[in-house]
Amino acid sequence: MTDKICVIGLGYVGLPLAHAFSEKYKVVGFDISSWRIDELRNGYDRTLELTEEQVKEALNNKMEFTLNVEDIKDCNIYIVTVPTPIDKNKRPDLTPLIKASETIGNILKKNDIVIYESTVYPGATEEDCVPVLEKFSGLVFNKDFFCGYSPERINPGDKEHTVTKILKVTSGSTPEIGKKVNELYSSIITAGTHLAPTIKVAEAAKVIENSQRDINIAFVNELAIIFNKLNIDTTAVLEAAGTKWNFLPFRPGLVGGHCIGVDPYYLTHKAQQVGYNQEIILAGRRLNDNMGIYVANQVIKLMIKKGHKIEGSKVLVLGITFKENCPDIRNSRVIDVIEELREFGCNIDVYDPWANITDVKHEYNIELQKEIKIDEYKAVVLAVAHKEFKEFKLKTNDNVVFDIKSILNDTDGRL
Repeated sequence: MTDKICVIGLGYVGLPLAHAFSEKYKVVGFDISSWRIDELRNGYDRTLELTEEQVKEALNNKMEFTLNVEDIKDCNIYIVTVPTPIDKNKRPDLTPLIKASETIGNILKKNDIVIYESTVYPGATEEDCVPVLEKFSGLVFNKDFFCGYSPERINPGDKEHTVTKILKVTSGSTPEIGKKVNELYSSIITAGTHLAPTIKVAEAAKVIENSQRDINIAFVNELAIIFNKLNIDTTAVLEAAGTKWNFLPFRPGLVGGHCIGVDPYYLTHKAQQVGYNQEIILAGRRLNDNMGIYVANQVIKLMIKKGHKIEGSKVLVLGITFKENCPDIRNSRVIDVIEELREFGCNIDVYDPWANITDVKHEYNIELQKEIKIDEYKAVVLAVAHKEFKEFKLKTNDNVVFDIKSILNDTDGRL
């Protein structure tokens, strides 16, 4: 293999991808975080997507980890896997993507290929990133250099559906480059690839994957609210309905993370740019964004029914990551539950054996508990279904236990 690949952004997406490519290609992993590079060079991945053995395997394959741009100048394929968040007004924030494009533009050479994996709205690669590449390189798109788009499909914490085992959508800025990009990914993706006809098609496919899930979860969240008012067990209803062969197995819950809770805003942003004010997608987003407040209010009502004084009551929240068995705390909606309970005057403790204590303090200004005693709390909210929590005995004589994830048998309330 003559291609030398640079993966820019070594998070949950970039690192596993770089590791997979390192088995067949020369690979350089680039990140702007010095502590991230130092940890990886020492064989440690704090995202837990790769084991220490896997990181060392990549190093043994001569893969490099660097924050020095000089170390990636001789690559001919650049794969961008940086975050694409939203700002406080829920508008797309392309800053990491633009900065990565500037970095590449400064070292771009003739016939190089830049492939984007970050989730964007349709048109972002060619309308937002390519002009930056041209400006900083002085080269001409589709004459001197080329682009591709292959949306990431990493599922953090999932050790079964890893990067090479998930079918990959690919695309290129010309038919020839599309084939080249597809062949590149086909060489490592055992699950197969799907070559989309254009970059915009591939971008659109990615952004609707998570928008579809978001809408479906919003539907069952609304059902949970209705059935709670009717005093009907939502889980029992969904299990009964699930006996039909084509019923979709979605469950209610908090919708956070860096994909499902973010991607729909990219699509609606682009829709508004072309003059369409959509209804369904944002309605689903509003409902899901308010579920944390709904949960907190249900907990308070249950505490009042048991005669607890709300002001000053100690409440334990189990879990702060955005999903189970994963250390990722980005855009976790558990914080909505915590903040609403604080508004009622409750004193909140948070325990999460998966989350990094320093990261949680920096992101949410919360000091994670190192150990807990259940009988100290008037209410316990199981917010994340970490495997450890399934073994906990949470019920005491008079406390309230609210199970957001519906994994416990002895509870006072759940979604």
